[in-house]
Amino acid sequence: MPRKYNKRKKLHVKKGDDVMVIAGNDKGKNGRVLAVFPARDRVLVEGINMRTHHEKPTQENPQGGRLTKEAPIHVSNVMVIDPTTDEPTRTGRKRVDEEGGGRWVRYAKVSGEIIDK
Repeated sequence: MPRKYNKRKKLHVKKGDDVMVIAGNDKGKNGRVLAVFPARDRVLVEGINMRTHHEKPTQENPQGGRLTKEAPIHVSNVMVIDPTTDEPTRTGRKRVDEEGGGRWVRYAKVSGEIIDK
C-alpha cells in the first residue's frame, strides 16, 4: 500500500551512522555516513569510493591539480554497525512508548539495541 502522508523514502542509514561496506571494491571497510541521498538511494561514506577530481586553479586553490573526493555508493552496499557488538547488523523500526504516543526508532536486529538516541 503506498504511503498516504509522508511520501519521503525511508532508508536504513542516517547521516552520522557508522557503517561497513559489504559489497564492491571497498568491501570490509568502515566509515561514517557524511550525506544521504534518498531520491537516488545513495550514501556518501567518509574515505570510501575515493575518486580523482581535476580542478582548475582558482583564487582559493591557486595550484589547482588532482584532488581525491568520496563518491556516493548505493545504500544496499552498506550495513549499520551495531553499537554493542561492533559488527554489521540489519536494522528494524519500532515505536518507543513515551507520553503522547511515542516515537519511531531504529534498532539492531541481532542485539535488539536501539541505534537512534
